[in-house]
Amino acid sequence: MKVKIEASVPEGILSAPPSKSAMQRAVAGALLAHGTTELINPSYCNDALASINMAGRLGAGFKKEPGRLIIKGGYNPLHKSLNSGESGLGVRLFSAIAALHNDWIEINGSGSLINRPLHMIPQTLETMGVEIKSAGGYLPLKIKGPIKPGISFVDGSLSSQFLTGLLMALPVLDSDSKIIVRDLKSKPYIDLTIKILSQYGISVNNMDYSVFRVPGKQVYQPGSIKIESDWSGTAFLLVLGAVAGDITVRDISVDSYQSDRHIINILREAGASMEILANEIRVRKSALKAFETDISDCPDLAPPLSVLASFCKGKSIIHGTERLKVKESNRGKVLMSELSKLGVKIRNLQDRIEVEGPSVINGGYVDSYDDHRISMALAVMAVAASGEVVINRAESVNKSYPSFFSDLKRTGIKLIISE
Repeated sequence: MKVKIEASVPEGILSAPPSKSAMQRAVAGALLAHGTTELINPSYCNDALASINMAGRLGAGFKKEPGRLIIKGGYNPLHKSLNSGESGLGVRLFSAIAALHNDWIEINGSGSLINRPLHMIPQTLETMGVEIKSAGGYLPLKIKGPIKPGISFVDGSLSSQFLTGLLMALPVLDSDSKIIVRDLKSKPYIDLTIKILSQYGISVNNMDYSVFRVPGKQVYQPGSIKIESDWSGTAFLLVLGAVAGDITVRDISVDSYQSDRHIINILREAGASMEILANEIRVRKSALKAFETDISDCPDLAPPLSVLASFCKGKSIIHGTERLKVKESNRGKVLMSELSKLGVKIRNLQDRIEVEGPSVINGGYVDSYDDHRISMALAVMAVAASGEVVINRAESVNKSYPSFFSDLKRTGIKLIISE
């Protein structure tokens, strides 16, 4: 799919999209709960659909209703194969849950996920009594449990997502477990995991993000859970307002554990005109100044921040970008390639991105590299370009924010979608 965007002045009020991160965790919890769980404000992005499909193959039943998803839980694997699509969280989360079963289950995926390293999964599960086969630390994974309680070690240097999987699987074992974690990244997402676990009546003891004690013999309690809104998608909307117009985003909580809420601090540092109320944020175009920040705990902010920096006066520096190499694309490299085509002075270095602004944005033909966050970044940039911008493979937004382009249209942005 191609999207052509013309220069526009976006104005309007939008509702923040539901969080795929919270949705996937909530689906896993509902699977492990015996009874019926109601998820309010569900996400049906591609990643969420992949988790729904995997949970269904592991025994959950689903019924879609307006504004909610009804899930009948009960872990009872019905199939010996799962497909995580392109969801990194999905494969890391459900590999731990699959290890609860005493027979072989294969987990595969598609697209860029096939090339993303998963070595931390076999490294840990093998020490917990699980038989596991992988393609040299990549998909597919073949897993045979049952996983055993006790002491385990997790490398958190690339992602916190597999730790999330263990924190969700271990409470149902017949005795206590302890997880020792090295170099944990994206710590706020572990806070999100623990919050959702508590909504299912599950307790975990977090000892300074280096040791987690997980009591066994716990029982997931079904109930009603509202899926919080997504800060990752909201970040693009807020940057859109800051660089091009007047955007209000509703139904977003500044008290969220999602690490991408850090976008608020960066917008403040950049001098953005911003009003924050109880559950909405308004950002208007204004003169912006360079900023410097570290996104080690929120690497998904690299694309919207690179766009923001392009409109700031001076050199902005975004530290903590090393992990961008193992996202849906090599994001640092792709951001430099595609934003440069539009006139941005950007450098992708070892563990930082530097952007010299403000830039004169040109029209042109750019590619998302099948990366949802690259596609959204290019769309925001295109709104302020001097000519038309055509984004190739723009359908990648379906991974996390399917209504992204329709939401842009609601703000008056001129865009045309074609195959």
